[in-house]
Amino acid sequence: MRKANVTTNKTNGLFCNLFGHHFEVSKNVTYHVKEYKCSKCGKEMTTNSNGFLTELTPKFREINKVLSKIHNNKLTRLAKQKKLLVN
Repeated sequence: MRKANVTTNKTNGLFCNLFGHHFEVSKNVTYHVKEYKCSKCGKEMTTNSNGFLTELTPKFREINKVLSKIHNNKLTRLAKQKKLLVN
């Protein structure tokens, strides 16, 4: 069972080597930072501080997790402030 997945990934990896990856957004971290996943081979990428795509390592995954939490807290705080101003 596992061997079939490995050969499928090798075949898809070969496709990506020849024609390039087909990245789709897998997670919106903030308005500008996103996580991407190749629909063919499953390779994961994210945007770095310069806006370029970088391989999604455990370090970047943790950074994105914390950044997402900060961003969501800010959005919640701004929504509460806006609600108070309207009332």
